Amino acid sequence: MAYWLFKSEPSTWGWDDQQAKGDAGEEWDGVRNYQARNFMREMKQGDLGFFYHSQTEKAVVGVVEVIAEAHQDSSTDDDRWECVDIKAVKSVKTPVTLDMIKADGRLDDMMLVRNSRLSVQPVTDTEWQIVCGLGGIDP
Repeated sequence: MAYWLFKSEPSTWGWDDQQAKGDAGEEWDGVRNYQARNFMREMKQGDLGFFYHSQTEKAVVGVVEVIAEAHQDSSTDDDRWECVDIKAVKSVKTPVTLDMIKADGRLDDMMLVRNSRLSVQPVTDTEWQIVCGLGGIDP
């Protein structure tokens, strides 16, 4: 299993929206960055990811599961763009802010710290364990 981080502006698509989709989940569409798209192409059904509110909140607020592997993004006819489907699994007990992540020296190499603009990014096993701990949930 691999771990990921999915970033979204809560005013556009937030954790509450994701949870409301239930087990049906939702496409993670609209990504127009080649590196982020390539990460989605690597994802497998059952992989887990952090749901991260960007912009003002800047915090991990939940955990999602990949329920459909990369396929054509339905928000465009351009066949260069693909997406995965994800569903909400659980909320974190304590939102894990970017400041908390940056303050934890164990996470200095996390992609979120080094390249905070990328909307879809990998998370290592160790980073997953640490962030889950900070959020008060079992990994």
